[in-house]
Amino acid sequence: MEHLPLWAQIAALVVLLLISGFFSMAETAMMALSRIRLRHLVRQGSVAARRTQQLLDRTDRLLSVILIGNAFANAAITALFTALTLLYFGDEHWNLAIATVLIAFAILVFSEVTPKVIGATYPEPLALLSSSILKFLSRLATPVAWFVNLFVHAILWALRIPQGGAGSSPRVTPEEMRTAVLESGSFFRGKHRTLLLNVFDLEQLTVDDVMAPRAAIEALDIEQPISVLNDQLTSCYHNKLIVYEGDISRVLGVLHVRKLLAVLAGGGLNHEAIRELLAAPYYIPTGTPLLQQLQMFQENRQRLGLVVDEYGELVGLVTVDDIVEEIVGEFTTPAPGSGQSGLHWGPSGQTVVDGAVALRLLNRRLGLMLPLDGPKTLNGLILERLEQIPEGPCCLRLPGCVLEIVQVQDQAIRSVRLIRTATA
Repeated sequence: MEHLPLWAQIAALVVLLLISGFFSMAETAMMALSRIRLRHLVRQGSVAARRTQQLLDRTDRLLSVILIGNAFANAAITALFTALTLLYFGDEHWNLAIATVLIAFAILVFSEVTPKVIGATYPEPLALLSSSILKFLSRLATPVAWFVNLFVHAILWALRIPQGGAGSSPRVTPEEMRTAVLESGSFFRGKHRTLLLNVFDLEQLTVDDVMAPRAAIEALDIEQPISVLNDQLTSCYHNKLIVYEGDISRVLGVLHVRKLLAVLAGGGLNHEAIRELLAAPYYIPTGTPLLQQLQMFQENRQRLGLVVDEYGELVGLVTVDDIVEEIVGEFTTPAPGSGQSGLHWGPSGQTVVDGAVALRLLNRRLGLMLPLDGPKTLNGLILERLEQIPEGPCCLRLPGCVLEIVQVQDQAIRSVRLIRTATA
């Protein structure tokens, strides 16, 4: 060393610091690089992306090469600086102590923290640029990396840490995708973002969350006189009606009202004409996930299904429109008497709703946070909290509102007044 000029010695020290900084920067950039973005670049035909993907497919070998290079560079920096200290300042203890502090500071600032911050800030361009050098070093250092990995694999085996799939990227969960959409900035805006978030929410929902409950199903009782059936058919809201015999649990089929128009116009409506036009009912087990049911509707070419419980009892009705509205929002006019058209706060912060209204609809329309992990309707939630059927008007406090029971009829709560509180 004493034969080299001082500038060459300092230049060698700077080069070693830069080499160490390169390995630190490359390591951080490679680990911070988005694997989804990388696969997209590979599909577009990027040579650098394909080379980077090959390196990341063997993460253990890549890290071995980077850390070996970094370790050798740091060791050479320490040895060179120590030699320069001994050469120019002697072997006094305080000289070596100061040299140790100075070289540790230099490595920390110039070879560790600063390069890693840069690598984390610009992971994609730096990872792609450094991939060619790392690919060459990976081939050059294969024997050393293999020898080092022998000990690494032995330690992992002793600790019972699985080694398979070291280079495979973890699967993206729906929660992570939801967060990505929320943090996408201006890329997804307004309705587009809402649609995507609703699709992710659909994973957690079942047909029980969107179905019309049994009491709200518009249906025909075939045992009723023809005059009653005729009045109901001419004033019905839906295009398809459930036809039952005596009790709604005894479903005969589904009537397409449009097919009955000619019969109604001719005045020849009778029970046999209705029976002949019935289509076989399509049944859905309670608890079926919404996405699965949407696929089943498509495969079976159905648009309406009857939800039944484990005993075969009818509990509700769900249609394709109910599922689609969970994704795109409501786009149909509420049925008369459903109580949905008045779901908004009045000037005094109050509203009267039907007891059979769905809790999800109340949360969406009124901005409430009513619990959804139990009963699906307001009537069910109140009965669960009171643990009995109220005999008259009473009040109940829930998150964001106070409930005042207005009417109880036939062992069910028919109407409820909601009073918004300050926490709503």
